[in-house]
Amino acid sequence: MKVLIIAQYFPPDMGGGATRAYNVAKGLLRTGCYVTVVSAFPHYPTGNIPEKYRWRLLSVEYEGGLKVIRTFVPPLASEGLAKRVLLFVSFAFSSLLALPFVGKVSVVWAANPNIVAMFPSLIYKIFNRCPLVQNVDDLWPEALYDLGVSSRSFLARLGKFIARIAYKLASAITPISPAYVDVITNKYQVEPSKVCVVPAGVDLDKFCYGQQSAKNGHGKFTVLYIGAFSPAYDFDQVFKAAKLLTSFPDVEFVIQGGGELVNVLKSKIEEMGLSNVKVVDRIVSREEVARILSEADALLLPLNGVGSIEMGLSSKLYEYQAAGKPILCCSNGQPGRYVSETGSGIVVKPGDHEALAKSVIYLRENPDVVAEMGTSGRRYVKNNLSIVQVGLRMKQVLERIGL
Repeated sequence: MKVLIIAQYFPPDMGGGATRAYNVAKGLLRTGCYVTVVSAFPHYPTGNIPEKYRWRLLSVEYEGGLKVIRTFVPPLASEGLAKRVLLFVSFAFSSLLALPFVGKVSVVWAANPNIVAMFPSLIYKIFNRCPLVQNVDDLWPEALYDLGVSSRSFLARLGKFIARIAYKLASAITPISPAYVDVITNKYQVEPSKVCVVPAGVDLDKFCYGQQSAKNGHGKFTVLYIGAFSPAYDFDQVFKAAKLLTSFPDVEFVIQGGGELVNVLKSKIEEMGLSNVKVVDRIVSREEVARILSEADALLLPLNGVGSIEMGLSSKLYEYQAAGKPILCCSNGQPGRYVSETGSGIVVKPGDHEALAKSVIYLRENPDVVAEMGTSGRRYVKNNLSIVQVGLRMKQVLERIGL
């Protein structure tokens, strides 16, 4: 089976969309499929495109058995609606430059960005006379409402129209979360038989378990968030919790990654006089992410609790579990339920900084609980969400539509 994946975001880009596309691609590859990925030049979230891609329209590369064709996008940071839309549109057109280099394929998987990937994927579907599968990392246009866009606005109505078309034209739909299924089937009148949940999964070879924690190595109990500095996360809750814990000199918070909020975060730390919080404005490779996770004592997912973000399941959760460390999950939705059901961490309400602070101290004072939660999370992803398991699940979806 020859699979074409259309994914604007693909490693070394950060974010769940890139991770999901990569894990599915590697999983399909390990199940015997031939996989080609059409992606944009690395750009997310800072817009800093590596020098080797500059002044080029296209680059063909081979990465661990994958054929990756990267195409032009402007060097824009992914911040604000206007810039994001421009990046989406740019990739929708530039991805078609890869058409002569792709060859004949059996199926197209429109991975990301959301329903926008349907446009170039449809061209590849027509050209190859093959089925098209639509991925759903985030619900769109529902996610726009979380950014303040009115559900009655022209943009929201246009988004609904595009979503209806995308779901109708797809032979199958692969949301990342079971909470998305009800919206897709009821709001957009999609036959339930077309919808199959395929989680992001995790590379267990890369995200290893059992390395020394930061506390044992450096005398600190380190609570870590690593990823995009996005409005989807409530870093104020983290900072307020840190403020309550200033009397515990061995507790530190580390916020590492990059994105549009970096200057805001640094300013708030200075304003609040937080000596126990460190912002590391540095984007690193997946291998480096795995190492950093393994050296922390507890891992943060501080969701803001607003809208559709509470219906999804971030790939970050699976990487946290694979690292074998307890998760401090601020959530009142699907992510919180997942952490509770898998016994892999503590769930607190979004905005409740006092509960977050108490949870940090509880873990600091109970190393047996830390070990138990870490082991439980690692065991769950090993049994259910390895790259091979995700690849097999996706392959079953593709085989079900007649390939």
